[in-house]
Amino acid sequence: MKMLKRKWQLLIKSFCLVLILIIARVIIDYYNLDVITINSITSALVTGVIFTIAVIFTGTLTDYKESEKIPSELAASIKSLYLDSYMFPTVKQEVIDQFKSHIRNLHKEVVSNFRLNTWDLTSLNDVTQEINRDISTLSLENVAPPILVKMRNELTTIDRTFNRIKQIKDTDFIPAAYAISEMAITFVILILLFIKSDSLIESVLLIAAITAMITGLFFLIKDMDDPFEIGVGSSADVDLFLLFDLDQYLKD
Repeated sequence: MKMLKRKWQLLIKSFCLVLILIIARVIIDYYNLDVITINSITSALVTGVIFTIAVIFTGTLTDYKESEKIPSELAASIKSLYLDSYMFPTVKQEVIDQFKSHIRNLHKEVVSNFRLNTWDLTSLNDVTQEINRDISTLSLENVAPPILVKMRNELTTIDRTFNRIKQIKDTDFIPAAYAISEMAITFVILILLFIKSDSLIESVLLIAAITAMITGLFFLIKDMDDPFEIGVGSSADVDLFLLFDLDQYLKD
């Protein structure tokens, strides 16, 4: 049921808009207000709108494909840090337990931010700083330098990933392009509503097909622009199951 909702909800939203436009078209046809003739300029305008949407879709898709890698890489880094805690046989048990606890806190904070659809770098940096202090403590316990360097590299990778997620969530892809697309789509819809046609059925089908396509693509692009909108009815979220499933592993 959940998969069906994610698959069809954007189309349902588009079809609702299409239904409203069809009703408007019937009213326009009834009062003979259709005064625009189909010509090359009309066709060029529709083509231009589709081209603009394609440009935005290409840019958004690049970020989206990168975002698909983030959950697995982040989960792998957290898991790697946790496994490193078993490589200190001569270190005091309370130091190791504290290190493990801070890694669990890091994972908990990451999952909490995703579930709440926020990305609070301040709280996340506080947790990573605790782990950084743990690594400093381990260095005083004469842990082998290669292991310490490896853990610092993992922590740097995690910090870099946190910054990238923040940038993806808070940055829109070319806001001016969105504005141009919205304006162009509005003009195309208005033109389609008032185009002269010998058949009402023909004009209704034309409006339904073109409007469903351009609005559906536009809604998809807006949805893809933030691929980490967990729990807000998004249809284009990155699957975070690897991060969520890691919770049980860290408890064990």
